[in-house]
This record gives sequence, structure tokens and C-alpha cells, in this order.
Amino acid sequence: MILQGKDLLLGVTGGIAAYKAVELLRLLKKTGANIHVIMTDSAQEFVGKTTFEVLSENPVLSDLFFDTHSSVKHIDLATGADAAVIAPATANTIAKLAHGIADDALSTTLLAVTSPVMICPSMNTDMYQNIRVQRNLDILEQDGCHILDPDSGALACKTVGTGRLPEPWFILDRICSMLTKKDLDGKNILISAGPTVEAIDPVRFVSNHSSGKMGYAIARACEKRGAKVMLVSGPVNIDPPVNVDCIHVETCDEMADQMLANLDSADIIIKVAAVADYKPLDPKKSKIKKKDSKKDISISMTENPDILKRIGKKKTNKQFLVGFAAETDDLEKNALIKMKKKNLDMIAANIVGAKDSGFKADTNKVKLFIKDGSSVDIPLMEKEKVADILIDTIIEQLSAKENRCNL
Repeated sequence: MILQGKDLLLGVTGGIAAYKAVELLRLLKKTGANIHVIMTDSAQEFVGKTTFEVLSENPVLSDLFFDTHSSVKHIDLATGADAAVIAPATANTIAKLAHGIADDALSTTLLAVTSPVMICPSMNTDMYQNIRVQRNLDILEQDGCHILDPDSGALACKTVGTGRLPEPWFILDRICSMLTKKDLDGKNILISAGPTVEAIDPVRFVSNHSSGKMGYAIARACEKRGAKVMLVSGPVNIDPPVNVDCIHVETCDEMADQMLANLDSADIIIKVAAVADYKPLDPKKSKIKKKDSKKDISISMTENPDILKRIGKKKTNKQFLVGFAAETDDLEKNALIKMKKKNLDMIAANIVGAKDSGFKADTNKVKLFIKDGSSVDIPLMEKEKVADILIDTIIEQLSAKENRCNL
């Protein structure tokens, strides 16, 4: 959603990691962005122009004077760009940009770019750590460029160390962050996500269908908007969001401990996790064996602590608390009861059971109920988009609350 319709410049320079730029281009195109690729001569020794032209559906710029009908093509690209990314960026190109040298299509175009620029260094470890390269990167960072640190690992030159170009999905994530408004800058946000797991015995457990996708989408969105995010997650099959402090737990008791331990430092608390309401009263230390003489089995259950209710009692007037309600019927009635009972500022409610909404799905249909009596309908859409609308609503409520306090 962030990149849809945006015009992006992708600069590719002469490193072995140029092949990763092909995958990055493919991912950028999937976002709906319009990509113009600029290649150095050295880059074309690793990957041909045709590959980038086919995938981008645009001509590749590599020679300032090749197109006689548009001698200022590079200026048109520079002024029309919403952002520029150089991946990979060699030591040579980094030096040119740091010192304003314009002797090829890429360096000349970048001098005319006024939109955000991301530089992704990729080279031999000793080259990357060279004081002159580091000095050039410092200059570019001071000039306002976004520098994406390289990864560590085995390099093509047989060296093991820092210098690998990060994976394309990570670069894409950081491009999205670079272009996202930082309206949560300075905010500390505490989020819970996923299910909890309560042991019956060492083999079996009680849980639910939560995948964690909604909570993780909210955590990613908050981080991109400048917040410091703490995510307390039950067992899920999702990689932790970039730049998010993630604490992994299993049981409701463990989640309660972590949420309450981090509560005081949070400005906004968003409790998305689907916590098991009950747990086995007497979990067995050995596997419960099947007995032919007994076709039925009973498991005594005891109530788990109500994490959201505890937080609602402890939160201050300066904190904003959001809960989630997964319902099968009477959505509004049940959501409003829960919001009042647990002292919430807002609740996000949805009907579960449909294949395209709720647990496990990549999309969701949600209705936000707010303490002031208003509500917001969010139609069926990707959970990433739902997360942004939810955050927009929180920011609007915080702004309105601040305005009331200033009257």
C-alpha cells in the first residue's frame, strides 16, 4: 500500500550481489510501484540489461547520451522519483556519491534526486571496513541518505564477515519504512499476538486457531511509523518483525507476566493475542495413555488470568488501551460489553469462522468501537492495511484527547 503508484529508481552497480537486485525488482513490482532501473557499465558484466527491462517494463538507463531524443532523461527520472535505492552499492559508487562526482548515468542522476535515497553497501569485508569507505558512508548519512548496513556471512571472495547485501525482502521492508510517515515517533507500544498454549501432558495441549498475523502486522506497521515496539508473542510460524523487540512465550501466565512487566513504559497497549481462557487444572508429567476400557476422558479445567482486565485496571489516563474481540455472533453487543468491563479506550471486533477473515487468513474485516461512542467500519482487506487504519484511528483519538486537555 505504501509503494503502490510510487515512482522508484533502482540503481544497480558492479558487484556480484547484482543478481539480488533482480529479485528486489520483482518484489518492488508486486507492490504496484513503477520502477526505473539505472545500471553502471560494471553492473552489466554481472546481469544483462534485458533482464531488468523485461521485469521493470521500462527501458534501463545506462548511457546518458544513448537516447538522442531525450538528452535530459536522467533529470526527468530524478525529478519524478519518489525514492531512489542503490542495491548493491559498491565502494566506487559510494565514493562518487559522497564527493559529488558525476561521471556515469547513475552518479549523475543521483545528484539531481531530491527524494529519499537508500544506499545498500555490498563488498568484501576489508573493503567495507576500510576507514575511507566508512568515512564516505558517514558523509552520505550526514547528507540525509539512508544507509542499510550489510549482513555478515560467507562472501563470494571466500571471506567470512560483514559485506553481504541484505536479502531483497529486507531491503523492501526498509524502503517501505523509509517512505512511511513517522507519526508514532517517540511512542512506546506494547503488543501481544498469537495464541497461548496450555499443556495437558508433555504431548497434548489446549490452544486456539490464532496465527498471530494480525498482531504481527500491527507491530510491523507501528515500527515503520517510528515507534519503539515490544511484541509479546505466543507460538507462531512468523518471523519476528524488523527492529521490534520480541519476547516469545507459551502460556497465559507467561504472557501475563511479560505484558505487566512492560506495561509502565508503554504509551499504547494493543492486546491482539487470543489467550486461552482456561487451562488444565492438573497437567500430567507423563503422556496420558489410551485405555481401551475407557472411551471417554474428562480433563478438569481452571480459569486463566484475564490479562486485558488486569491491564485495564492498572493503566493510567496517559495510556491508550486497545483490545480485540473475536466473536461468532452479536458482534457489537459483545464488543461493547468487553470494552466497558475491561476499561478499554478502543476495541477491534470481528466475526470469526469465515475463510477470508479472522484466524489464519491474510485478510480481515473489523469494526472498531471507541470509548467516545463512535465506531469505524473496516471492510475486508489485507491485515497490513487493517493495521494502518487501526493505527490511524488510535492517533486521531490521542490527538483529540490532547486537544481536550489543552482547552
